[in-house]
Amino acid sequence: MSKDERPPSAGHLTGSDADDDGNDWLTVLAAGDLEIEGRMPWSSNATLLVTVRLGKRETRAIYKPHEGERPLWDFPDGLFRREVAAYELSSALGLDVVPETVLRSEAPFGVGSVQRFVDADFEQHYFTLLEQPEHHAALRILAGFDLIANNADRKGGHVLIDSDGHIWGIDNGLCFHRAPKLRTVMWDFAGEPIPDEVLVACRAVVSGCPEVLESLLDRAELEGVVERAHDVLDDPVFPAPDLDDRPYPWPLV
Repeated sequence: MSKDERPPSAGHLTGSDADDDGNDWLTVLAAGDLEIEGRMPWSSNATLLVTVRLGKRETRAIYKPHEGERPLWDFPDGLFRREVAAYELSSALGLDVVPETVLRSEAPFGVGSVQRFVDADFEQHYFTLLEQPEHHAALRILAGFDLIANNADRKGGHVLIDSDGHIWGIDNGLCFHRAPKLRTVMWDFAGEPIPDEVLVACRAVVSGCPEVLESLLDRAELEGVVERAHDVLDDPVFPAPDLDDRPYPWPLV
């Protein structure tokens, strides 16, 4: 994305005396008024940049309305719920790889997900970050999260780094399918041990899938999360791509 095409900087949560912690973000995202600024480029579904205001607090966010989703042959309706489920799983497991995301029923185009806009360096993506060894630990954690979530669309451009150097995974709507569908560009760690942080998260899932997911996913999808966590614990190394099974998304970035 060129500099001219970038959305305005989100900055920090303005007008707030509180720290920019997750709870403050969630409060504003869930209850603030949404003003649409425009549509994000290159999105196959409606992906809208919005300003969210609650009292004196203000931030930017990404709003994905259900109404703007295109039907897919291989995924059930309601990708916005999977966006929220990805955040809730990341948060519940302490992995902190998905920006704060909430489900909104009152919004300009109806029910959808609203996610904190990441004020990122949009010239960076997975392939550029991979060239910088200091980011490998965070990239491994994100790749491990994608194993649990069964991410079927981890493009290079879905990996962002913010102004604090934190790495995030966005566009998580194609996750949690009942069938194995891992499609990702993050195969560079194949054969390496999965990080302890991810193994701890898998043990937590095996002990009990986060209850908050029950309203967002069906029973078979919840069981799939637990099964994949078991699989990671049984063989705690990153898998290699199966070239006979569409292991890469398209486009790659």
